[in-house]
Amino acid sequence: MQYPTQRLSADFCVVGGGIAGLCAALAAARHGAKTVLVQDRPMLGGNASSEIRMHICGAHGPNRRETGLLEEIQLENLRYNAGSCWPVFDSVLWGLARREPNLSLLLDASVCACETAEDRSIRSVRAWQGTTQRWIEVAARLFADCSGDAVLAPLSGADYRVGREARSEYGESEAPPESDSCTMGNSILLQTMEFETPQDFTPPPWAIDFSAPDMRRWVRNRCAAPTSDNYWWIEVGGADDSIGNAERHRDELLPIAYGVWDWIKNKCEEREKYRNFGLEWVGSLPGKRESRRYLGDHVLAQGEVQAGGDFPDVVAYGGWKIDNHYPKGFWHDGPGTKYTDCPSPFGIPYRCLYSRNVPNLLFAGRDISCTHVAMSATRVMATCGLCGQAIGTAAAIAAREHADPRDVSKSPLLAELQRTLLEDDCMLPGLRRDVRGPCAAAKLASTAGDGVERLRDGMDRDWDDGEHGWRAPLGSAAEYRFAEEIELHEARIVFDSHLDRREKGRPPGCGDLCSQGRFHRALADRPRAVPATLVRAFRIDRLDADGAWKPEAEVTDNHQRLVRVPLNCRARGLRLVPLSTWGAPDAHVFAFDAR
Repeated sequence: MQYPTQRLSADFCVVGGGIAGLCAALAAARHGAKTVLVQDRPMLGGNASSEIRMHICGAHGPNRRETGLLEEIQLENLRYNAGSCWPVFDSVLWGLARREPNLSLLLDASVCACETAEDRSIRSVRAWQGTTQRWIEVAARLFADCSGDAVLAPLSGADYRVGREARSEYGESEAPPESDSCTMGNSILLQTMEFETPQDFTPPPWAIDFSAPDMRRWVRNRCAAPTSDNYWWIEVGGADDSIGNAERHRDELLPIAYGVWDWIKNKCEEREKYRNFGLEWVGSLPGKRESRRYLGDHVLAQGEVQAGGDFPDVVAYGGWKIDNHYPKGFWHDGPGTKYTDCPSPFGIPYRCLYSRNVPNLLFAGRDISCTHVAMSATRVMATCGLCGQAIGTAAAIAAREHADPRDVSKSPLLAELQRTLLEDDCMLPGLRRDVRGPCAAAKLASTAGDGVERLRDGMDRDWDDGEHGWRAPLGSAAEYRFAEEIELHEARIVFDSHLDRREKGRPPGCGDLCSQGRFHRALADRPRAVPATLVRAFRIDRLDADGAWKPEAEVTDNHQRLVRVPLNCRARGLRLVPLSTWGAPDAHVFAFDAR
């Protein structure tokens, strides 16, 4: 007897269900591509899931927050996971995937083989699903590797690289003098909880004892208060094979993690502060930062990141600093990482997101085509999510046109890709959304408030040059009047979700109020909530031929920033009437138009 094989076919197959892979799959499915998402764990989210619990970090600075699908995910989590429970976040992601009719989700399925054609294109991938004890084969026109480890690279023959480039190769000041195979390492996180009574901690016999003089230095300068640190610095494995030795790295990390907590609870000078603190959770699956990186038509390097990434084919952006962890990680004699400034945002070109030698392969996440130094800035999950949405949108275009990913890098498909991303609320540095359709030339006015013309200026967020939204009392209306009666199919609205929201004491982009869980649970914790600035209830009215405004649609419980409202009417005008928010006294709307 052999284990059975289930065979599926699709336009687009995404391997890897972290934030990048989920965004890729959602984007492709929503734009009409029949999509299969294959994930090797029982939940989605990757490093952001309850298995690893790393916060979704991204661009620094005012109004730099990543929007599009990533903001949709974060706001969905705030609405349905007010307690910031990590496993509930897993379910939020699962729910988003399950409700897409064009998306088939395969969990607990590890891709271990692929079939290729003579031109090196991938025909199908083969995965083992341990829960059902069956093989699954997925044949597709296009594939994306969002696995982080670039699992399809050695299987398909796609060009890739591991390790650090020599300083001279790309002229990178932060690269080592000579190339090597070193990477950033893997981390196990631990999380704590505050109790009403003292909590004793007895370390297991295998925990490392950091009280000895020759061991104390490894924790003395790193340990921070349990209320402000997620212990990312408990990291090993960068000096050897982060994939091949992953099991050994876990076995090294667990004794370190319990030894660190033993130091904090029982041995450090400030241990009395932590009498009522206890361990809530310790990871068992190390989170990886770096392994293989694909080679695309372009390799993003340090100089381009620091120059702002001004690319004609920009489809995503980063804004995290160059955050280059030392290969020895925890055992490095000094800080755990070296930060190097770079602009926020910096553009990421589409040419870094598809293979240079496998014609139907895209990728997003920490395995994109960039140097080790540049990857130190692009690897954070918010940036990975933007790249995922970009390749999913590109895949839908390519599937429709029976084209390869490289074809989408050329006009007019590239222009369509960028325009679609902007319409889907992805900010692209240097570009503005082109407001088309009847609202572009219509008369626009408001019954009250300030800045109504900004609703169609193509900049769907406040920026360095000032405000880009209409601010008005609740019950006010923003009105379009057309030259004649026209047919309308959909209204597009972008509300203010407070892009500068963040946890008290945390820098922008790190540990913010839309993070999927908490570093630490305190007795005084309050539930998180949808941002007060978001419009919760609103009405859309149409202007009939007789000159009367009549209700066309009403939404009473909105919690999203980008909202599309189906319309099926003929009208001489259209207006938006915000009725309530999630707490703010006025309405703030960045965009309102229709087609």
